[in-house]
Amino acid sequence: MAAYQIASPLPSAPQLSSDDELLEEEQPLFEHHRIVVDGVGAMGRVDKYMADHMQHSSRSRIQRAADAGFVYVNNVVVRSNHKVKGGDIITLMLDRPPFDTSIEAEDIPLDIVYEDDDCMVVNKPAGMVVHPGCGNFHGTLVNAVAWHLKDVSSYDPNNPEVGLVHRIDKDTSGLLVVAKTPEAKSNLGMQFFRKTTHRTYRALVWGNFVEDEGRVEGNIGRDPRDRQRMAVFPADSDIGKPAVTHYKVLQRFGYTTWIECRLETGRTHQIRAHMKHLGHPLFGDERYGGTQILRGQRTASYNAFIHNCLQLCPRQALHAQTLGFVHPRMHEEMNFSAPLPEDMAALLEKWQRL
Repeated sequence: MAAYQIASPLPSAPQLSSDDELLEEEQPLFEHHRIVVDGVGAMGRVDKYMADHMQHSSRSRIQRAADAGFVYVNNVVVRSNHKVKGGDIITLMLDRPPFDTSIEAEDIPLDIVYEDDDCMVVNKPAGMVVHPGCGNFHGTLVNAVAWHLKDVSSYDPNNPEVGLVHRIDKDTSGLLVVAKTPEAKSNLGMQFFRKTTHRTYRALVWGNFVEDEGRVEGNIGRDPRDRQRMAVFPADSDIGKPAVTHYKVLQRFGYTTWIECRLETGRTHQIRAHMKHLGHPLFGDERYGGTQILRGQRTASYNAFIHNCLQLCPRQALHAQTLGFVHPRMHEEMNFSAPLPEDMAALLEKWQRL
């Protein structure tokens, strides 16, 4: 288990020039990450160990930090090829203080579909990040929820026992449930874990499915060639996490298909990765190749048509349309639906007129 903490700056000792004149004090270093190596004996290279235990940090970035003298083992600067062993304490020291990740309430409009004392269901617009992190520390859905509930004394946006129960991608629109109490979050979280919730999505994908409906099963894990993308691995492999998506054709346009997807699991980029794996990337999904013309004749008129479609809906065409769960306190079945946002509705209408 990795443990992280923020330490006070460590000042460096002043240096003297050859003329014994006091030079400017060196830049202090701040602790950003602390990892206690869990295990016995040799555990391998420090850069690999850190990459395996630090989210959102690649091995190459860690190697650059080591080259700059920012990686310490047991308070001693080490190179990236240093071998760590059980009980070692790895620290990443940088020349700037850690970013304050506490969540601030921000007055951002919310589309609230349902709300009571236990939970609320919101319809997130495309383009809004769900949770602060990775350079997006303001303007997120969590900041907006914190403002909406700022007068609810029992709701602390920095308490992980309350808040968002699940997430959707920044450029995916649709429904999310927020727990206002620890009891509600525990109950709803267990429903997601046991796969008893009901979630369906609407999506426009490239290509024409042979069958009217189907099931995709394949583990989803980080793509080794692109850490910002997910890839599908065999279901019986040890790579990634199990994921199952059911899909059904709603309307065929020849070069694209309008489908409904139902999730059994909720992995990162699940629908996007599964559809890419089937050879049907989501229309407009730049990360998975969906902004390229993958079907159809490359005529000037067709190129212009696709260009106009991508302008109408400049994101992956994916919308979390329905959400169902059992109320955490009243134990009643709750089902919600969000209409297609304007960009996806316009995109669908354009394909229907083609």
